[in-house]
Amino acid sequence: MDTSSGAGFRSKLDYGSGLFRIRMKIPEKKTEGIVTCFYLTSAPDNQEPGNHFELDFEFLGTNGTVQTNVYDYEGGHREQSFKLPFDPSQDFHTYGIFWNPSQIVFFIDGIPIRVFKNNSAQGVAYPSKAMHIEASIWNADWAGPVDWAQAPFVAHYQDFDFYACPTQNDDVSICGNGHYFWNRHRHLELNDEQKQQMKSYRSAYMTYDYCSSPSTSKQECSLN
Repeated sequence: MDTSSGAGFRSKLDYGSGLFRIRMKIPEKKTEGIVTCFYLTSAPDNQEPGNHFELDFEFLGTNGTVQTNVYDYEGGHREQSFKLPFDPSQDFHTYGIFWNPSQIVFFIDGIPIRVFKNNSAQGVAYPSKAMHIEASIWNADWAGPVDWAQAPFVAHYQDFDFYACPTQNDDVSICGNGHYFWNRHRHLELNDEQKQQMKSYRSAYMTYDYCSSPSTSKQECSLN
């Protein structure tokens, strides 16, 4: 990333469920404003996204803060942020997004840090359109001013792998089939050990939760 361009990549196909993982290392040079991302999105290429589904890992600057967000066929604003217990610019760590018809789980190094459940029966939207995979590094005013004297900023990605259900249309119902391992009964919710891991991680490292304030809280906060 420099003053003239950013960088990124996307998957060739769209998917309707699955487990998506990548190892990332963010830029070493300290600044605000640079956003290093890994996410799934239903937004079309090269046009305003409008209402869409999106599941984000976003590093805000290079100080070790990662933000997760969910766009639930609207403008998002479901941020939960974490000050990581390691320096993500010094080594690779694994960031994962798990998505099946029952729940979406965000993982860091195999530890669940966030769950967004399917509460569509209670009127909360749940991803119903196929999403492709994207990763990018770019600058955002809302993430702070960039110290361009330190450019270029380099993000590293490796060991990208996924198990997923490809679909060529927006009917993701075909991707809820039980023959995919991630849709089987034992993956419909976290097990007791994972729930305890998530509780401990959030207690130790979460710095912001949209559910914690009446002005930003949404319906699913009382259901998740």
